[in-house]
Amino acid sequence: MMERLDSQKTPKRSPLDLIMNQIRRKKSFSERLQKPSVSRFFRPFESEDRKESGVSEEGEDKEDVSPGTGESEPLETEPGSVVGWGRVRQFVQRLGRQPDSQSLSLSHCDLTATDVVELATLLPFLSGLDEMDLSWNDLIGGSLKALTFHLQHVCRLRALRLSGCRLSTQDLAALGETLEELPLLEVLDLSWNAGLGGHLQFLAAQLRSGCRLKELHLVDCGLTAADVGAMGAVLSRLLSLELLDLSTNQLLGGALGNLVPQLRDTPGLRVLRLRGCGLELQGLEMLGGVLEFLPTLQELDLSCNRGVSGGLALLGAQLGGLAQLRCLDVHECCLTEDDVQALVQARPSLCDITMLDLSSNKKLGGVSHQLFAGIPLGNVKRLNLSSCCLTEEAYLALASVARRQALSHLRQLDLSYNGGVGGAGWLPLFQSLGSLVALTELDVSLRPSDAAPASAWLSALLNATPRPPALQVAALRHWSLTPHDKNMMDIFCKNARMSFFFDYDP
Repeated sequence: MMERLDSQKTPKRSPLDLIMNQIRRKKSFSERLQKPSVSRFFRPFESEDRKESGVSEEGEDKEDVSPGTGESEPLETEPGSVVGWGRVRQFVQRLGRQPDSQSLSLSHCDLTATDVVELATLLPFLSGLDEMDLSWNDLIGGSLKALTFHLQHVCRLRALRLSGCRLSTQDLAALGETLEELPLLEVLDLSWNAGLGGHLQFLAAQLRSGCRLKELHLVDCGLTAADVGAMGAVLSRLLSLELLDLSTNQLLGGALGNLVPQLRDTPGLRVLRLRGCGLELQGLEMLGGVLEFLPTLQELDLSCNRGVSGGLALLGAQLGGLAQLRCLDVHECCLTEDDVQALVQARPSLCDITMLDLSSNKKLGGVSHQLFAGIPLGNVKRLNLSSCCLTEEAYLALASVARRQALSHLRQLDLSYNGGVGGAGWLPLFQSLGSLVALTELDVSLRPSDAAPASAWLSALLNATPRPPALQVAALRHWSLTPHDKNMMDIFCKNARMSFFFDYDP
């Protein structure tokens, strides 16, 4: 749009320069009744309309007269004005979203640096904004300062999400400099910005005492040992912190040992996610030493850390003391029989657990029957045992637990990729399926390479499924069906109000 300016009348300047000048200029009451020229850079057709109406664009402070009226148009830059909200609505709808004065959700909108500059000029009209989500717009990296400069207009903001935006060190520094403008901020999500690694001090240094931050998401940010030090130094100031997610930062490794002891300064922590962080036995032992200082912990995610194999006992009795624990995720941790025994010993903390993920631990197959016998599963709603090399003894133990009504709250059961026992090994489980009255989703799919006939247990499954009224989805991929099996499935699926997923369409 800059080409519309007459270069002989006024020098060319970037839209951002004009915006900054507009903000700095102090106008009198009468001058504020005029329409600011900055709006012409963000209203594509307005300048053309002015030319047709004979209105001059020369100078920024000339009186702006609405076409055909001869009167000044109401101030557009006044927060809450109808015209100002109209600009917000036009901007958001152009991106295919619905405008909301409290929640601005622009994730996956292909935003550019130019859009960020325009959005910055609209913040004065969003003074009541509670949440802003600009995630997964990877073209805005490097331009965040244009937005953070105006964050004082949305001082009530409680959630700011910037995951997957290719943020740079400069973006992080700009955000840190303006955090004090957001005194009510509770959720900050910077996940999936690998360029932040090694520079977290720019943010951490600005997190002052009294900060209300409750959730800090830093998934896959390329964090390093230096970042661990910066985070550890600031945890004592985050007294309101309830969720800390450092998942998928593989470079942390042994450095986590320097962070874990500082977690005792966050007594209100409810969710701790350390998935795929290179956690090793030393860090696991240190974690065991601070669990007693986290009485409100409800979710613990240690998954995808193969270095903790055989070391769950290092969490000690403290794991059993987590009275509020509801979710435990230790999938893909190369768990051993010793780890199973450690979980059994943690029985007190597992009485009220609702989600247990033990999947992708192939050594569990021969000892999982001990797990079913030793861990209370009465409140479990999601149980994942996929890819655990379950044996026939394990299926018998699971079936026994089901028949005792010890899984009465189970809604999702994933036993996929456990085909080592053949069709006959599954039969006891399907015969007891009717006892799982709350079950809504069941997955017993096989790997493509393990395809096997379903005839041995199909009748038992079809006879059992009408009894659990909640069951909606059953995934049974890569089981082969005979013509007779297909005919039974065709008849059943015409009457059942549920979805079966085979490798054929009934």
